[in-house]
Amino acid sequence: MANLQITLKKSLIGRKENQIKTAHALGLRKPNKTVVKPDNEAIRGMVNTISHLVEVEEV
Repeated sequence: MANLQITLKKSLIGRKENQIKTAHALGLRKPNKTVVKPDNEAIRGMVNTISHLVEVEEV
């Protein structure tokens, strides 16, 4: 199973509460922070919620 490399590209300042909590749940707290997560439906849904803030690559 593939993994997803998720990088926070934009600041969380001024974003909606659910977007901030979603980013924090993924381990993204600062811009340019990168995490590697398994590619599953739950993670895809979280990424979809903040898709305008992150950059995603398959690794």
